[in-house]
Amino acid sequence: MSNRQPMTRRFTLLADGPGDEALMPVLEWLWREHRPDELCVGQFADLELSNLKSRALEDRLIKALDIYPCDLLFVHRDAEKEGAEKRMREIQTAMAAKLAVESSPPVVCVVPVRMSEAWMLFDEKAIRKAAANPNGTMRLNLPHLSKVEQMPDPKAKLRELLQEACGLPAQRLRGFNAARAARLVTEFIEDFSPLRKLSAFARMEAQFERVKLEVSNHTTRTAACASMACQTPCTTRM
Repeated sequence: MSNRQPMTRRFTLLADGPGDEALMPVLEWLWREHRPDELCVGQFADLELSNLKSRALEDRLIKALDIYPCDLLFVHRDAEKEGAEKRMREIQTAMAAKLAVESSPPVVCVVPVRMSEAWMLFDEKAIRKAAANPNGTMRLNLPHLSKVEQMPDPKAKLRELLQEACGLPAQRLRGFNAARAARLVTEFIEDFSPLRKLSAFARMEAQFERVKLEVSNHTTRTAACASMACQTPCTTRM
C-alpha cells in the first residue's frame, strides 16, 4: 500500500463581484470530478481591500494573481446581453495583453449564459436549506433545467424562490435577506452533474479538461523556480 501524499493544487476564482463567490463550490466539485487524486485548495480573489482603482479586466487579473497565486485561474464573467463568445474573447484578450509569460497559470473561462444564478435553480433541497427552512412544504415552481439559459433574469427568479421557500409571513418577509441566502445555495448542493446539460457549463468543463496537462506543467515550473530562488526567470510562452 502506497503512503504517497496527494498532490496539492491551488486555483483562484476572479469573478465579476463578491456575490459570485457562490461559484466556488461548483469549481471545487469540478476539480474533484476530474482530478480525484489531488487535494484541491480554492481561493476567491477578493480585491475589495486591494486598493486597486482600475476596473479593467487586465489590471484585475494581474492583481488577483499577485495576491492569490495559483496553478489554475478561473475567470468569471456573466454573459448577460453581451453573449458568451464576446465575454470569452474579452478574457482571452486580457490574458494575452498582460499575462503572456510562462509563470502565469492556465486559464478557464466561467461564462454562464445571462448570469451565474442560472446554475443554482435546479436543486430544490438546496434552495430550501439556503432559505433556512429545510422542512418547508410549500410548492416551489423551479424552472426546467433546459430553460434556465433562456431566462431573462435568473437572479430575480432565484430570490423569488428563496422568499417563497423561507415560509415567512408577509409582515416578516422584509427582514429576509434573499441576496445573502442566494450566496448559500451552492453550499448545499452535493452534485452539480445536472449542469452538464447546459451549454455554458459544458463549455467550461471541456476547457478545464483541455488544460489538465498545463496545470501539472505550471506546478512543476513554479516549484522549480522556487527551488532555484527564481535565479533563472521563466520567460517562455504560456
